[in-house]
Amino acid sequence: MKTLVIIIHPNLKNSIINKRWIEELKKHPEKYLLHDLHSEYPDEKIDIEREKQLLETHDSIIFQFPFYWFNSPPLFKKWLDEVLTHGWAYGSKSGYKLSNKKIALSIAAGINEEDYSLTGRYKYTLEQLTAPFEITFNYIKADYKPLFAFYGAENNATPERIEKSAHDYISFIEQL
Repeated sequence: MKTLVIIIHPNLKNSIINKRWIEELKKHPEKYLLHDLHSEYPDEKIDIEREKQLLETHDSIIFQFPFYWFNSPPLFKKWLDEVLTHGWAYGSKSGYKLSNKKIALSIAAGINEEDYSLTGRYKYTLEQLTAPFEITFNYIKADYKPLFAFYGAENNATPERIEKSAHDYISFIEQL
């Protein structure tokens, strides 16, 4: 079964990391279904039933996005609020439709990894800053996996690092 990769990037045409990851994923259409929320919903009017159907028909789901202002793009929060509804994603006998589905985050962070540490500039790891996502997916009984990240997209995105990250990203997904 294909892995669903939900891309949430408000400015993908100017992206370096996310765009390269997408190029790599597109080399394997038999393995990955790419779903770009900003392209699909430019007016941010989410087709909730379509989203639920996509989620129900995939066992592995990756949310791919840039990390800025220590969070995800706003459309991801809107998507979570509208799609993960009571009675479907949680809270009833017929809920928990994402139970045991593998879910992971794939993040391009502008800041260097050492700055995302207890002794670093921001005093928190990326895992700590993304804990609300982990809690959300655990709450709906999904199988939340450790995140994949590219650090230093703003100042340290050399062509070699970007290329390596694209191949590492595929390996990460394959090991879910």
